[in-house]
Amino acid sequence: MLTNNRGDEVGLRNQYEEALESLNSQLGNYSAWLNRTRANYTVVQPENNTVTLPLVESLITFGPQLDPYEASYYSNTTGFWKGSLKFYNLTSMANLSTVTSAPPWRALAEQVMAGQNMTNTTEVAERMGSWNWTASNKFTMSIRDKTVLPQGTFKDLSPDVAIIHGKIDLADPSTEEELRLEFDGVHFLSNGSIYTLAEPTGRWADLREASALVPPQRMNETGHAIEAELAGRLSKLREKLNLGALELDKPDESNSPQSRCSFQFFSQLNSTSLPLPVLQEIEQEIDKPTGISVVGSPPLIMQGVLISRNCGILYELKEMTGVKSQSLYRRITTYAGASTIMNLIILLLLSRQIARSRSATGLARVSRYPFFLQSLVDAISFVGHITMAIIADGRPSISVVAPAGIACILFVYEAQFAVLIGQIQAPEDAVTPTPTPPPPRAPTPAPAPISREPQDDSSNTPNVDVPVIAVTPPTQPPPAAIVPPEPPRTFFHFFIHHIRTDPGARLWTILSFCLIVVFRVVIMLSLPLLFVGSLYGFLWAPQLYRSVRRGRSSGLHAEYVIGVTLCRLFFILYFLYCPKNILDVEPRPWIWCVALVMFIQIGVLLLQERFGPTFFLPQRMTRKTQTYDYHPAIPLPDPEAPEQSLGDCSICMDAILVDSSLHQRGDDEKERMLGLGRWGQAASMRKSYSLAPCHHLFHTACLERWLAIKCRRPLPPL
Repeated sequence: MLTNNRGDEVGLRNQYEEALESLNSQLGNYSAWLNRTRANYTVVQPENNTVTLPLVESLITFGPQLDPYEASYYSNTTGFWKGSLKFYNLTSMANLSTVTSAPPWRALAEQVMAGQNMTNTTEVAERMGSWNWTASNKFTMSIRDKTVLPQGTFKDLSPDVAIIHGKIDLADPSTEEELRLEFDGVHFLSNGSIYTLAEPTGRWADLREASALVPPQRMNETGHAIEAELAGRLSKLREKLNLGALELDKPDESNSPQSRCSFQFFSQLNSTSLPLPVLQEIEQEIDKPTGISVVGSPPLIMQGVLISRNCGILYELKEMTGVKSQSLYRRITTYAGASTIMNLIILLLLSRQIARSRSATGLARVSRYPFFLQSLVDAISFVGHITMAIIADGRPSISVVAPAGIACILFVYEAQFAVLIGQIQAPEDAVTPTPTPPPPRAPTPAPAPISREPQDDSSNTPNVDVPVIAVTPPTQPPPAAIVPPEPPRTFFHFFIHHIRTDPGARLWTILSFCLIVVFRVVIMLSLPLLFVGSLYGFLWAPQLYRSVRRGRSSGLHAEYVIGVTLCRLFFILYFLYCPKNILDVEPRPWIWCVALVMFIQIGVLLLQERFGPTFFLPQRMTRKTQTYDYHPAIPLPDPEAPEQSLGDCSICMDAILVDSSLHQRGDDEKERMLGLGRWGQAASMRKSYSLAPCHHLFHTACLERWLAIKCRRPLPPL
């Protein structure tokens, strides 16, 4: 932005002017060649009609013109495609057995390769480059298909010819690299056949050569359509140059494999059983929806062949399925709406859970790590949705911003809540310093011997033996010198010291480091799926561990646990199970194992609230988790007493009332103990009172509120 209209524009303008001059020259020579006048250009007619096309037709069958009232072809193939590949090495066809492994079109392949210099292996290897051509078994493709409108001097154009552009991405599953081929050509609407030239990224296909690929009877109308397309490109380039809207369109070739293999791409659309007027109405409704009722759109399928004569390579493209751009964009908008609703539900449940756990007692029960893991998931969600918003075009780009923004808010709230939990629980893991033993006391000196001194005779005082004791003051140890802590010498030492002493800073540092690792993982292709699946699979495991370790229930409400689990399962099931997701991710069968593990975890969490934190562990493993019981069994009051209470609460001073239905008929004292009568009611009653270690009795609600404010001495977790 700062260098716009400055030094960089001069070089860019020169490039535009050179491209404008080159395109103008190409158009002039091509127009002269079409009009049979003198020109410096001649289309080199390859052996397509006699050699290449028969080979292609042995693999795919170009469709005939159909009766428009019985069947039809799609007239616009603009959209995104995918399919599988099958590789053939044309140079080795002569070495194959004619009976077992040779395809039936081996003779045609030998004719195609006749005259090609394939003996110089060094030159062939340079043309093929570093790409592993045999490793690709799948591909993706994007197509832009448009008809050439009659305008200016180009009024006699055939409405049956459309210009088609696109990109084919070949994927290597072993290295996760991609090779992109860009193609230019023509599309005949009446029979659904496509003829294009394809070149790797960095090499440009000459659209004029596409007129030599088509059957001879269609060369004339193809040539005029290409001429009009070149004139349109020249007009757009000149308009950009005049307006100063210059854009540097330089492909990134730093990490892409280089190759000099030139390809020809042929494909044929599958016909539909719908009449042409009905199919045209469907296509018009897809491109510009008006809300009218139309029949379901038939699948968009075609077959194809990708052949390179100078490298001896042939790919058979099988069952290519496509989705129109407008359909994909509406699918993105629908997903954005659904994901926004799910994120809003998670945000509502999170706010309600934070309100329930705002006390110190509530924060002491929950584990910080489920919220920490969820913050990482929401960070990934935010980055993914923002990237999708940048890539998407038009209205879908705006709609995807909504779930991205809510995911960012969730990330902030969950991270802050995790930090708050860490600050409250920090004293639990603090190491109590060992008290320094007192210094040894100095030995008490023995009393001095009694001395007898002579008295003055002149004195009237009688002679009395006076003991003289030498008192030695006790030796006091010198006070220990207080050594001030050494200040950090550098910023690195200060940073390390701050992380070690401040739990909040330590948690934020760990979170930042994890985010950096996550963003690096997201850039890769296969690891994010496994990484996110692992985060979801162990989402509630830290809470289970803390509940067992502390001997207390989780403190997480069932509404939050179940709601968050279902909402988050929506995302991973959509992307890892739905075959028509917007990212075109193939279904992963192991995602059901992740969902099962999550449901098992929330089941254990809910059962811990009912049967205790360690109900599923053997007795020998629960001895280490024995903690103070605030709800012991207390004898019930006399059923004939005027007030059925266990006593007064030491905080609110109100009576702790007992449900009269807990009394059991009979004189047996055991039947009058809490927990031995009606078990469900007794358990509920025991949860209503709390007996502190100081033997004061409270209402449980009163004690919980009081612990959130202050207490004279530390108490076990409630």
